[in-house]
Amino acid sequence: MNNRVIRVDQLARVEGEGSLIVKMSDGRVTDVKLRIFEPPRFFEAFLRGRKFTEAPDITARICGICPVAYQMSSVLAMEDAMAITVDDQIRQLRRLLYCGEWIESHVLHMYMLHAPDFLGYEDALLLAKDKPDLVARALKMKKIGNDIMNVVGGREIHPVNVRVGGFYRVPRKEELEPLVERLKWGLDQAIDTAKLVSTFEFPDFETEYEFVSLRHPEEYPLMGGRIVTSSGLDITIREYEFHFEERHVPHSNALHGLERGHGKYAVGPLARFNLNFDRLSPLARQVAGDVKIGPPVKNPFKSIIVRAIETVYAYEEALRIIHAYEPPASPSHAVTASAGIGCGASEAPRGMLYHRYRVADDGLIRDAKIVPPTAQNQPTIEEDVRLFVTKFAGLPREELTWKCEQAVRNYDPCISCATHFVQLDLT
Repeated sequence: MNNRVIRVDQLARVEGEGSLIVKMSDGRVTDVKLRIFEPPRFFEAFLRGRKFTEAPDITARICGICPVAYQMSSVLAMEDAMAITVDDQIRQLRRLLYCGEWIESHVLHMYMLHAPDFLGYEDALLLAKDKPDLVARALKMKKIGNDIMNVVGGREIHPVNVRVGGFYRVPRKEELEPLVERLKWGLDQAIDTAKLVSTFEFPDFETEYEFVSLRHPEEYPLMGGRIVTSSGLDITIREYEFHFEERHVPHSNALHGLERGHGKYAVGPLARFNLNFDRLSPLARQVAGDVKIGPPVKNPFKSIIVRAIETVYAYEEALRIIHAYEPPASPSHAVTASAGIGCGASEAPRGMLYHRYRVADDGLIRDAKIVPPTAQNQPTIEEDVRLFVTKFAGLPREELTWKCEQAVRNYDPCISCATHFVQLDLT
């Protein structure tokens, strides 16, 4: 019997601690496990007994790369529980903050974590040694996103300016204006980035997915709207738990997300792009056409192109919001604690992020549920690896292992915020 094991004990260029094991017997894949062994962080338990007003600041600490996503889903859920609707000026300012996060996260992933796979480098340090101008451009592009988060959110990492009902403080128009010329530069660079990554060599690998994302009546999704799927489901955010669930699997400390009656599904850039292409700006759609990509995109390795298109959109959307911005009369709406259950969802760079809270009359949180994108994507990632190894089992040992890791990195999994080296055992 011809048995093979592909083992990556520490996944590189992902945020957090995870490993991958693929078992084969007589050329057939018999098992795939994406093992997330980082210890549980218990944020849902930390939230119990805390004031509802504390939720945005606590959840922002879950991730240093996408804190805005956690803040926004938390705020939306709390405002749902308290029956608060913020005015459009506040909503647009929140959208600008979210654009900053998409810019910094997408640029980081494309250039530092994903591009080395396509360009033949083990890491971004070796890439920087050979192509310093490329990496310098990426860092400058990313800094623009961080600066938006600083101006609107109060600081770049774990912003502190968001509150239930609005903001603690809103920026003056003259505070945003210095960002305009830099955003224009960044927009040009994002278009060039889309052209660059579209020239990468992609494996001949497509598969069918159940894509899931938010969909807004007028906008490319960032916050709120409805939840839609490629199979035709169209539900309110409050209905999420009637259609989706999480299950514990022995090999992962992160729960696996599944759609009831369907199974695995995918969230993230490909899901948003395929389900909301008509909501992209004309420029973003034009760039997609220029680089010859359009829905449906079913090759996960091409997610880097879609991220580039979304980055074009984020720069352009940030410019639109700043040009139209007028500070609201008040930075926030008055909020009075009341008992209720609230649900909120937003589109983190890595995909839809769902929060649900139960709040008592005294304003204390009695129960919390947080479903991050990586948990939802885990079963689909494992299936991608299984199908890829099945199709390309004849590749040389090192190349197959490299591609298996890349199949995981396609999703930019946010296990936490650490990078590790890879040790391989292939027998």
